[in-house]
Amino acid sequence: MKKEFGRKADGTQCYLYILENENMIMKVSDYGAALVSLIDRKTGIDVVQGYDSTEAYAAQTFYTGASVGRTANRIGRAQFELNGKTYRLAANNAVNCLHGGIHGFNEKVYETTEEADRVIMKTVSPDGEEGYPGTLHLTVTYILLTDGVEITTEAVSDQDTLFAYTNHSYFNLDQSEDATGHEVKICSSIYSPVDPDGLTQNEFRDAAGTPFDFTSWKKVGQDIDADDEQIRNAKGYDHFFPVKGEGMRTMAYCRGSKLQMKMESDYPGFHFYSSNYLEGYAGKYGMHYPERSALCFEAEYMPNAVNYPDVEPKPVLRAGDRQIHHIRYTFAGVNEEQ
Repeated sequence: MKKEFGRKADGTQCYLYILENENMIMKVSDYGAALVSLIDRKTGIDVVQGYDSTEAYAAQTFYTGASVGRTANRIGRAQFELNGKTYRLAANNAVNCLHGGIHGFNEKVYETTEEADRVIMKTVSPDGEEGYPGTLHLTVTYILLTDGVEITTEAVSDQDTLFAYTNHSYFNLDQSEDATGHEVKICSSIYSPVDPDGLTQNEFRDAAGTPFDFTSWKKVGQDIDADDEQIRNAKGYDHFFPVKGEGMRTMAYCRGSKLQMKMESDYPGFHFYSSNYLEGYAGKYGMHYPERSALCFEAEYMPNAVNYPDVEPKPVLRAGDRQIHHIRYTFAGVNEEQ
């Protein structure tokens, strides 16, 4: 089902696409190819934060539910080198480039078609947009599963370029305004530190004995205010966890009072973010979204990998090649097997 969802500032009409099955209801918008709602029908819980109109999405600056690009996360000093040429980007986050630049993929209106169990969204990023080389064609497909959603991306460029997608959904499995009581388990025993500007460093640290040890279930709030330099740098958690292996594999689990979530992907790892910079904007159902009200599990390439010579893989998309990736979020009751 498709319905009007407000307009961009330039008057472009945007739409909300609604799919449902016996267990789940999914709502996605062609503005930003954003996941607006994901409702577990058994409990009635909407597990993602979101807004009631395109105007509200355009007014917030937190990439809520959006498709992010061309490059997710931060690129150091807003520049990178590719094939011997230096490309300069917008410094929109201190001295770094964040989530694609001034006008990222989260602001695009996607050409959208709806099928029985999926919504297919397409956009084109022209050569030079936000400083990136090559004309990039992107397809984002939201597939409604019996127990969740899978997000598949396919991209091709006519020149060598960078492309590092993520979905930036904010999860709260209790549909509440505080996620610090959620428990998390991460399938990695190492993480990358960040500098005071949030830039991921070219380093992997052992999480054992630190606030970043989530190798067994732990409440997010247990160590979120610990006397730890990395916690202070990020105001909480805002860190990349590499996950060993290739192909689709489990990266993290999260559980609230009634529901638990499993996140799987074929990316090199994911960024765990405890929504430390939300500002209490009014969202769906009359709720507000203050800091630490949700958790993000952003499957992605290691941030700033293009600028770290020894880090592989890099999010370099060669001319004519197709980059295909998958992110899957599935849900069950807290006492059910996943």
